[in-house]
Amino acid sequence: MNPARMVEIRHLRCLVAIVDAGTLTDAAIELGVSQAAVSRTLAALESALGVRLLRRTTRVVAPTATGTRVLVHARRLLADLDGLVTDVTTGHDRLRLGYAWSAVGRHTVPLQRQWPSRREQTELVLVRHNSVTGGLAEGSCDAAIMRSTPDPRRFDGTIVGLERRYCAVASDDPWARRRSVVLADYAGRTLGIDRRTGTTTLDLWPGAARPAEVIDIVDVDDWLGLIGAGRAVGMTTEATVAQYPRPGVTYRPVRDGPPVPVYVAWWRDDPHPATPQIVDILTELYRQP
Repeated sequence: MNPARMVEIRHLRCLVAIVDAGTLTDAAIELGVSQAAVSRTLAALESALGVRLLRRTTRVVAPTATGTRVLVHARRLLADLDGLVTDVTTGHDRLRLGYAWSAVGRHTVPLQRQWPSRREQTELVLVRHNSVTGGLAEGSCDAAIMRSTPDPRRFDGTIVGLERRYCAVASDDPWARRRSVVLADYAGRTLGIDRRTGTTTLDLWPGAARPAEVIDIVDVDDWLGLIGAGRAVGMTTEATVAQYPRPGVTYRPVRDGPPVPVYVAWWRDDPHPATPQIVDILTELYRQP
């Protein structure tokens, strides 16, 4: 039988859930089924395709090289299906705006307040999704706030504003008593960063002036906990400062840190008709002092 006829939507959802959750147990919880059902569904998909998709150990589940290729197609197919269902059932009466860490900071509430007067017939829904595209590539949203250049092969996008960089330190750290810091101050410190969705990379520093150690995190709350405990310092944009005030964490401007562009991005081949209004409002808000 043709393998394509043996692959079902539930197989693809199961594969994506396992990779996103990290374990079969967590995937089962996410899907609302038993772990045995998840194992059987994965086995059925691997059998249909005749390849091994996941590499399993006692602690981790990771896609094989072939599994990674299948995963890309699976995500897009599921996103297309979800988009089809949404369009058929709701039309364009809802715009899902994705983001990874901190939406648009101090502009988030004004955006939500101004939106009804610009597009009353379309509901604005903010969707947090910890990926480099803020959920756009994963099909979780119709447009997304991004702080890295959108992939021009798939997405269109425009810069709506710029954000200053800030350091984040424990409130009892000596830096917390300063008015600001510079990039060179990070030399010798331990830096906490999210390499997937964050705006901080080691390319900001020349080799000799780089932080002494890097601790990888995958979520803003983990990042704040690490910094508040004094285990690392961080660097972020002003949006995080506004969106995540946290007892025990102090933010200070990085005087020589290059500003971070803020994009609104959308699928090139399927722009939501309300996207121009999001762009207009955010451009106006970011122009305000």
